[in-house]
Amino acid sequence: MRDAFVLKLELLAKNDSDLILITGDLGFGIFDRFRDRFPKQFINAGIAEQNMIGVATGLALEGKKVFVYSIANFATLRCLEQIRNDAAYHMVNITIVASGGGFTYGALGMSHHATEDIAILRALPDITVVVPSTAWETGYATEKLYATNGVCYMRIEKGGRTEAPFSNALFNIGEAIKIREGTDITLITCGGILSEVEKAAAVLADLGVEATILSMHTIKPLDLESIRHAVNNTGCILTVEEHNEIGGLGSAVSEVLMKYNLYAICGLISIKDTYSSIVGDQDYLRSHYGLDSNAIIAKAISLVEIKKNPH
Repeated sequence: MRDAFVLKLELLAKNDSDLILITGDLGFGIFDRFRDRFPKQFINAGIAEQNMIGVATGLALEGKKVFVYSIANFATLRCLEQIRNDAAYHMVNITIVASGGGFTYGALGMSHHATEDIAILRALPDITVVVPSTAWETGYATEKLYATNGVCYMRIEKGGRTEAPFSNALFNIGEAIKIREGTDITLITCGGILSEVEKAAAVLADLGVEATILSMHTIKPLDLESIRHAVNNTGCILTVEEHNEIGGLGSAVSEVLMKYNLYAICGLISIKDTYSSIVGDQDYLRSHYGLDSNAIIAKAISLVEIKKNPH
């Protein structure tokens, strides 16, 4: 996903000298070519993320289109006040790109686990929140966010497939992408954990349970029509995210169901309101916290059973 972001940013910077990239003293390996090609459009703010947002706000107030990049928690939680009071309140054109969503940096411990960022950022008014599920989505998300006014947040991870999910796939902010069609349950997800969802859907199909998969890459604004269709089409929804159970994708979907008086059998795969006290790679932590394909399969089967036998 990081490579897709940088490649797209280079294309945009080539045609817009007002595009500025600021990094918080990391990412030099992937930004070397950008820095060399566009030295006047690249700033290393150092390990000073709060100042990075302040500098970005000042540049944006002067008409620049600014992208800031750092590890997820450092780009968000460390400088939340500056994001809220300086950038968002003034509705400046800044896109905050957070690398290492969820358990991407699992071996570095809880200080590097980004598991509350979606909840916190989407609670701030006038912020667009995007969590691409693949490298393909990341490239298009970068282009769309460049054209979006106001403060934007994009949470990315490592890896992710580069090809489109189907031949005529389109990416638009606020429009979920249907990866798979089914009639028994709708699996709604965001981020790289899509890979676990796809594994689960394949096993579920062998068990006679056909699942729709939605990549809900935009958490704010949320795709109301896709959720409404899921209610009408399957009547059974399972959200899957690498994030705290409070305030993330599952909460956002639940808010829509409540606001518009929609009913479906619902479930949630997420982190159970805790900090990770252990370390390990992303796959290990997903398994430990019940976020892997096995957990998704078990939960989906239980929800479909409830739908079939509501009493």
